[in-house]
Amino acid sequence: MSLSSRPRHRCRSLGLHNPLKPNQIKSFVTFGDSYTTSSTKATAPTLKPGRLHPHYSLPFAKSGATCSNNLTFRPFPPVFESQLPSYFEFHATDAGEKVGGRDTVYTLWIGTNDLGVSALLTGDDPGVTVVDVAECMVNWVKVLYEQGGARNFVFQNLEQCFLMPGSDLQRYTQMIPLQHTILYAADSYPNRFWFTDRNTTAWSVQMTEQVEAGNELTKLMLQNLAPTLDDAHVGSDVSSLAYFDSHSLFQDMFDHPENFLNGTAPAFNVTGCINSCVFELNVPDSGVCTVVNGTDRDSYLWFDELHPSEQADRIVAREIAKVFEGKESQWATWLS
Repeated sequence: MSLSSRPRHRCRSLGLHNPLKPNQIKSFVTFGDSYTTSSTKATAPTLKPGRLHPHYSLPFAKSGATCSNNLTFRPFPPVFESQLPSYFEFHATDAGEKVGGRDTVYTLWIGTNDLGVSALLTGDDPGVTVVDVAECMVNWVKVLYEQGGARNFVFQNLEQCFLMPGSDLQRYTQMIPLQHTILYAADSYPNRFWFTDRNTTAWSVQMTEQVEAGNELTKLMLQNLAPTLDDAHVGSDVSSLAYFDSHSLFQDMFDHPENFLNGTAPAFNVTGCINSCVFELNVPDSGVCTVVNGTDRDSYLWFDELHPSEQADRIVAREIAKVFEGKESQWATWLS
């Protein structure tokens, strides 16, 4: 059975409806890497103020980031050593004091760089495992809860579904199946992200295993954390918890692009990308790049060998916007 055809573990509906009210969310605070920043084309969903209606849209995510450079070092601003300190510095200002509580959502989309090249996948950080990375990601919730007064979290992690009783954590799982990106596909080619020798099949299998392991680890760690957040419902008379299954959303886009892509290219493309650079093996600066222009771009699932396309981002933004606006999304399951 192929990786793309194996059964996906979707959360079952509990018959609960979206408890968020229209215009309830006033602030949207983001942490993470290039899947979230606006510094590159390859951004996460474009959640602009006009889209989610917050008064403040506060981006602290940085391209190239990991959860912690003490675990998986990269020369970019990590969540714990840079992004969180920057947020707390802002939070101490007059403007920052207006952010937090029931009308603010905090989101973390991290893991692509931690699990990938020049990190866990290639063994660049001896002694560090996916256990350490998962623990770091979960600690982000704890730190913001204890030091920042955060109560609503968009925990954009790996595909799994679970219940965290007794807390007001709103959890949206939002890591795409990385083995379908060109960089980690079994039939990958030398590219701008990695042009030296590698076993592409082994990479694809290992990335799949790391993602699945991270799913389970994060689930167990957050279940263990939840009972320690007994007052997370302060300011609210209901505990609310949601699961946003972007993993399955991207898998569905991969399997059924005709339902999501709307470009003008002769055929929909889920294995190539808009901005591709094919290198000669082991030869730096040898990339031959091809860029798709105009409305043909919206026929592609991927922007480059690692990041989603603009159209894929629009789909995710549309579905998340539904949730924040108090509407229902087929990809969101409310668990409490």
